[in-house]
Amino acid sequence: MLAAMAIVLPSMARNYKYDKEILYRGAPDAYTEKMCRLDVAYEEGTQDRPVIVWFHGGGLTGGWRHIPETLLRDGAVVVGVGYRFVTEVSLSETIDDAAASVDWVLKNIEKYGGDLSKVYLAGHSAGGYLVSMLGLNKEYLAKYGIDPDRQIKTLVPYSGQVITHFAQRQKQGIANLTPTIDRFAPLYFVRGDAAPMLIISGDRELELFGRYEENAYFVRMLRLNGHKNVTFLEVDGFDHGDMAEPAHLILLKYIRNSK
Repeated sequence: MLAAMAIVLPSMARNYKYDKEILYRGAPDAYTEKMCRLDVAYEEGTQDRPVIVWFHGGGLTGGWRHIPETLLRDGAVVVGVGYRFVTEVSLSETIDDAAASVDWVLKNIEKYGGDLSKVYLAGHSAGGYLVSMLGLNKEYLAKYGIDPDRQIKTLVPYSGQVITHFAQRQKQGIANLTPTIDRFAPLYFVRGDAAPMLIISGDRELELFGRYEENAYFVRMLRLNGHKNVTFLEVDGFDHGDMAEPAHLILLKYIRNSK
């Protein structure tokens, strides 16, 4: 108990400003104009700050963009991204939204004090799935002239699906507990030359649909394919829904320790 009480967390009292409702891609219809927006939290007068691009969860069918307050402890520039849901567009289009938002970040984030050599893609659940798809299937970011292996510092999926996402399987009439791996599965694209990865899971006994074991296999296959920079952590005592908060602290510590 004394050891736990001795932990000093970075101060939350920082002078952040927000630039909100930024449309990051063309809006040919009202739904795209509503959903394809992002918010930026930054401190004025700073530079060379790490950048965290945050994709929210919600099963690719719900949720809303936001900037987790905990991620503002260390002075990083944080971008909260919205995207279209698979209830209205194809999964390829949803992933392309995520790619377009990264393109916007790389083109604009320096004016908010961000360092282009320190861009972290992070997200919880469905957001973690999007992070892994962008980082491993290079075709999505290549459309925008981006190489994730060189231009992304680290991929950080929190409890992300790595088989074909259940929202896509439901469209195909496949049950939640029937796993498939196809071109919409990060596992399909495991390779050894991808960007560094920090993969975080909730407690294996509390996670959704065996998500811990899914990610453990993902990590094993990445390493067997020659990936040398994969960190895999399990947050004991936290389930799928509440593991994000401790995961934020893990990410901040990882960033502080990164060279």
